Amino acid sequence: MTNRLDILETCKAELYSAVVCDTLDGLGLRNQAVAPGLAPLADDMTIFGYARVGLYMPIYHDDAQVDVYEHEIALVDDLAPGDVPVISCNGNLGIAPWGELLSTRAQVLQSAGCITDGCVRDVRMICDMGYPVFCGGRNPADTKYRGKMMWYDVPGVIGGVLVNSGDLVIADLDGIVFIPRDRIDDVVAGALDKVRSENTVRDELRAGRSLAEVFEKHGIL
Repeated sequence: MTNRLDILETCKAELYSAVVCDTLDGLGLRNQAVAPGLAPLADDMTIFGYARVGLYMPIYHDDAQVDVYEHEIALVDDLAPGDVPVISCNGNLGIAPWGELLSTRAQVLQSAGCITDGCVRDVRMICDMGYPVFCGGRNPADTKYRGKMMWYDVPGVIGGVLVNSGDLVIADLDGIVFIPRDRIDDVVAGALDKVRSENTVRDELRAGRSLAEVFEKHGIL
């Protein structure tokens, strides 16, 4: 698979975070699942897309020199179809770096969703528009006077996972998993093999076979 949007459509059709995490484990990539704590704004929200990392730091004032929104605006305006702003605030829940207006612009650009370990505001409006967001919490406090995106498209850490722009992210009710950009093809191929095998196992369990029997036969549980 080479086309980035074709990969996303395949993932949406067949994959989910748990089977991708198992596949990553099998390839020795065992620190790709974000630590529990980031949750979707609504249970039916899922994200399949490519990370665009933005890093925030705390600030305590704003003026023309600080120009608090400059990098945030630049990142959002540069989103391509399937991109996912991954906003690392180092777990700072005192700011809401994402809201309804950014969601509106991102949705127009066909962004696949947003992930942040900070907070989100304008929650009702974001849910009404159906733009998927996973976050550390909800807070009406804007970043103005409180935080600024200092860099984007640089490595960042979110939920204990090192993320680079271009990494593939899959997020659902079970959690958030990042696939390193240089391993996307083999991880997706392995996950597809696993999920198709799991379908066979599920059918055999429903037919009455025991866990021991199906595990001995398929090595999948």
